[in-house]
Amino acid sequence: MTERQRFDVLTRFTGFEVRRYPAHLVAEVDVDSSFTEAGNRAFRVLAAFISGANNTRGKVAMTAPVVQEQASIAMTSPVVQESGDEAGHQVVAFVMPAEFSLDTLPTPSDPRVRIREIPVQVAAARTFRGRWSERIYQEQLAELRGAVLKAGLEISGPPRFARFDPPWTPWFLRHNEVVLPVFGQFEPDEPPA
Repeated sequence: MTERQRFDVLTRFTGFEVRRYPAHLVAEVDVDSSFTEAGNRAFRVLAAFISGANNTRGKVAMTAPVVQEQASIAMTSPVVQESGDEAGHQVVAFVMPAEFSLDTLPTPSDPRVRIREIPVQVAAARTFRGRWSERIYQEQLAELRGAVLKAGLEISGPPRFARFDPPWTPWFLRHNEVVLPVFGQFEPDEPPA
């Protein structure tokens, strides 16, 4: 079974939950492509890294999700990447298994693959099933953004799209999420507003 990224649910609201994600590593690639094609183009490069295209020639277990964001030119945000104005420029990342640190994760052989540590983050997450299209992502993001603002939360960073299933999974069984960083003081099991 594929390891999934860990998180703690802090509270639930109608249409989304607020989670605390621990610090974690990602292997990421920049792709100049459409939203829909970016995942396919980056997947080959990232899959090669976890399959042994690295300094140890060792395999790294596949984890879920595969994360995608629109990237800025600067790419200096403390979250996965900053939301940008450059259409067609995407960053696709594999979340690395929790057992690795910056010191123990193999170094990629391909210079297009970057390893980065993402700090602890609180984020609103909306889960949905279905296809991986930009239109569906934008619809889900608009619903999440509206629900977050209605709940009185403040957005603190760029959104990301998380895919949990391999491409051969039938579209109606695919688990997807839209994740939006938020500010707030939350405690586990805090009642929703």
